[in-house]
Amino acid sequence: MSATITAADINKLRQATGAGMLDCRKALTESNGDFEAAIDWLRKQGQKVAAKRSDREAKEGVIIAQTTADHKSGIILCISAETDFVSRNPEFVAFVQNIANAAIDRNAQSIEELNEVTIGNEKVSELINDKLAAIGEKIGITRFERVNADYVASYIHGANRMGVLVAMNKHAYEAGRDVAMQIAAMNPLAVDEKSIAPETIAREKEIAIEQIKAEGKPAEMAEKIAIGKVNKFFKENTLMAQPYVKDANKSVAEFLKSVDPELKVSEFKRVALG
Repeated sequence: MSATITAADINKLRQATGAGMLDCRKALTESNGDFEAAIDWLRKQGQKVAAKRSDREAKEGVIIAQTTADHKSGIILCISAETDFVSRNPEFVAFVQNIANAAIDRNAQSIEELNEVTIGNEKVSELINDKLAAIGEKIGITRFERVNADYVASYIHGANRMGVLVAMNKHAYEAGRDVAMQIAAMNPLAVDEKSIAPETIAREKEIAIEQIKAEGKPAEMAEKIAIGKVNKFFKENTLMAQPYVKDANKSVAEFLKSVDPELKVSEFKRVALG
């Protein structure tokens, strides 16, 4: 049974991909309404569609990224709002910062734990409900991330619209901040090739092969060319392989090695409004 494709479905796909309305309708029809399959279908036809990202949570709100005083742990907190009028309000930013401070002080590990933390005589969940009633907008904690490491760097970009944490094996303040800014600007999917899920690699290879076939190249060439496209995918989407934004002649891995041959990034978190 074919899925019913609505105008809202088409518009959602168009907003996510930038593809034309007719292409979006055809993609959804060909994939029987499956949104992710429709994105893959567009990419297989050669459409310039960005790889799937999971860091965008809400269109408006405030994001705080900060670490403990010893830089052994860090958090990213996103509290969403409905309008930029609220999210840019200094009082609302201070409200979110107060909750972030409590998350750090009380070592909260999840949204559920954070909601139970008390500030004064009220739980965080109660404070959020009070704020909701006061401003008349729906607000809530939409993302909470924690990173622990020998050294954690944090970075907030764009008036609290994006937060980054970087976990490293050594104290490296300037390098940590530079890598966090790299992640903010270049939006990698993973630290390195080994950190990307095998199913993601398989998906990219399949899409590459279909793109090559759509270009009219012989099937026997597709596998070889696809490997090159997957390697390009790694270079663009893994932190260590990306060109370093402050010196494009170096990769991020080469930059870290120039700072300290033993300096490593073990993980990162990036949360952005969008």
